[in-house]
Amino acid sequence: MRRTRRLGLCVAGAVAASALTAAPATRAAETRAAARLTDLVNPFIGTANEGNTFPGAAVPFGMVQFSPDTGHNTGYDYAHRRIRGFSLVHLSGVGCRIGGDLPVLPTTGDVTATDNAKYAAGFRHEDERASPGYYRVALDSGIEAELTATARTGVQRYTFPATGKANVLLDAGQALHRTVGSGVEILDDRTVRTEITGRGFCADTLPYTVYTITRFDRPFTAYGTWDGATVTPGARTGHGGAYLRFDTTADRTVEATTALSYVDAAGAAGNLRAEGGRAFDAVRRAAGRSWEERLGDVRVSGGDAARRRTFYSSLYRAFLAPNVGNDADGRYTGWDRRVHRTGGITYYQNWSLWDTYRTQARFLALLAPREARDMAVSVIRVAEESGWLPKWGYGTVETNVMTGDPVTPFLTDAFQQGLLKGYEERAYRALRRNADSVPPADAPALGRNGNPDYLARGYVPYIKGHRPPKAGHSDYAFGASATLEYALSDAVLAQMARALGHRADAGRYAARSRSYRNLFDPATRFFRARDTGGAFTGPADPAHSTGFHEGTAWHYQWLVPQDLPGVVGLLGGERPTNDRLDAFFAYDRLLADPARTARENWVSGPYDFYDTDRYNPLNEPDLLAPYTYLSTGQPWKTTDVVHAALTLFTDEPAGLTGNDDLGTMSAWDVLSSIGLYPVQPGYGTWGLSTPVFDRVDLRLDPRYHPRGALTVLAPGTSREARYTRTVRADGVTHDRTYLTTGELRRLRTLRYTVGAQPSAWGTSAQAAPPVLR
Repeated sequence: MRRTRRLGLCVAGAVAASALTAAPATRAAETRAAARLTDLVNPFIGTANEGNTFPGAAVPFGMVQFSPDTGHNTGYDYAHRRIRGFSLVHLSGVGCRIGGDLPVLPTTGDVTATDNAKYAAGFRHEDERASPGYYRVALDSGIEAELTATARTGVQRYTFPATGKANVLLDAGQALHRTVGSGVEILDDRTVRTEITGRGFCADTLPYTVYTITRFDRPFTAYGTWDGATVTPGARTGHGGAYLRFDTTADRTVEATTALSYVDAAGAAGNLRAEGGRAFDAVRRAAGRSWEERLGDVRVSGGDAARRRTFYSSLYRAFLAPNVGNDADGRYTGWDRRVHRTGGITYYQNWSLWDTYRTQARFLALLAPREARDMAVSVIRVAEESGWLPKWGYGTVETNVMTGDPVTPFLTDAFQQGLLKGYEERAYRALRRNADSVPPADAPALGRNGNPDYLARGYVPYIKGHRPPKAGHSDYAFGASATLEYALSDAVLAQMARALGHRADAGRYAARSRSYRNLFDPATRFFRARDTGGAFTGPADPAHSTGFHEGTAWHYQWLVPQDLPGVVGLLGGERPTNDRLDAFFAYDRLLADPARTARENWVSGPYDFYDTDRYNPLNEPDLLAPYTYLSTGQPWKTTDVVHAALTLFTDEPAGLTGNDDLGTMSAWDVLSSIGLYPVQPGYGTWGLSTPVFDRVDLRLDPRYHPRGALTVLAPGTSREARYTRTVRADGVTHDRTYLTTGELRRLRTLRYTVGAQPSAWGTSAQAAPPVLR
């Protein structure tokens, strides 16, 4: 999800030369006999070209992401050369300001400036290193800063020059979002407490508050606070920030641990007691072990070294969110602004659902089902505590950013993957309410705000510039894409309703799932927005269409995974459908030069998703598009397109040419590289395409996958030998282009044979993914 246009693909060449010096994985490390998987991860990937990732320290799904901020709107930009501070909260790959709470920076000398843009420290990438759970930089000031993390704390170590004026600045009044209230209190000669209230993201959301407490490993020799530009030495309280001074003439290192809570100051103190108290190196080693274990669930062999580095870096990013929201004592702040207890689960927050329902939700259901179950239950808790399901939630508030109904396929997918046992009816009640009505005026959520017209007319009318009565995006401003998203959600909700015995509901939702047909314009043979009078509206040219969110009619024509045969019928059959797909992917050019086609014909910039008739593999509406060929009798073209798109993922800072969106694009890279892809998000269908590795070993949770492991074999796969000739599932010939979740759970081995030419595999009418009726 992206909001601004800033930097084009030209960044790739500018940063490529220095990329490997910044990366933690070196070629020498990679060739060691006992190389760690964490050595293959480069956290700098995506920090250029608006990938908006962060290079700092975190543990899987941690509440804290301790990372440098350079002045970029979401934190760190590889093109920048000054660090304003190391702050506690970052979301990987978002497109709007959020987080960046409590930037901390070490300095020397007198404290005069209070704006971190003015006291920011210069640095060079040659003096910067990062690996999972660890970040280090040598600042031009002569200070070395190191960061690591636990789930709820950020741990920092600063090595100063020999001086009597070594300072650590804690800035409570500045963040990436808009700070609307802050306070700082020095409790004793080692401890500082802050309270920060902010709001923002892509709209002026409801405020939320974070509480922090920072404990140093030794007493400071002096201190003070500031309000605005006024610095008061010796003051213990203030609104802007605090400085703590140390004498480093003998002992040059200062360590500190900062704990975070979204509940209250007592929660932050409790998190510090529970997870603090260890030396920096011990915390760093523990963070590294947590990542090594998590990455060890997937072992690949084959492919070149760069592809393996890219793959494991994507795997790393896909495990960064959602994030733990409850304190160590089990308390969390719900969306009703009240404090609740987890009752035995881990409560998660930060829901980029418009993005993640398409890839990352299914990725986590496969590789982290225990956490994915708690994430789904957390979403149900949001509905039961606030009255409504979320759309795009940050921390303790709803932002209402993006459109459609992404929470429905998110939860129905959890149901189909077996993650909602004991919660099925609770989830269904919330989904039914969401699908059939609109939140009241006093609720923070917008929900399906286009529902009154969708239910009455069978489509959401497009109303140019429509603004909702609450913060966020209106579905009416994107009526065409909202209609398609609603129809997809209705289709997968019908499947859940039928499975639970709600047959009348199932029939009603199944009928509504065909609402996509109401947007089809026979004159242009594309989906088009309609106005409140029922007429098609906006330019007839599908490349310049209106009413689509972050895309055009070209991109959204394939967002009907519940009924692709229906789309094929509307387009006049398989031949014209394949012709249109070929034009969309520039298929002839792709065959001649896949990588060049991807970079020059598909993607001209990270935010170029309007006014175009070409595939954009780095924006969410297009993620499913290559897999459409599985339903049109030409599955080999899925592999051609997917493998070309994978060339856009590289092991350089510009290796993501667009926002990662909380692991959405990273999960696409991982799943597409393995050859298993959720072609019907919200339902248990896994599309098949040729893997890029000779072998992939997945370690799976036996509670959800009784075999406990799955091996995907494609010996000899390469750029040239990329076409599937046969597939065998545990030795049995498998002619379909998909697997069901039930089939996948029973499998131990999925074996591909590959060749240099397309084959007849998967080309029969019976081979295509099912229609959801």
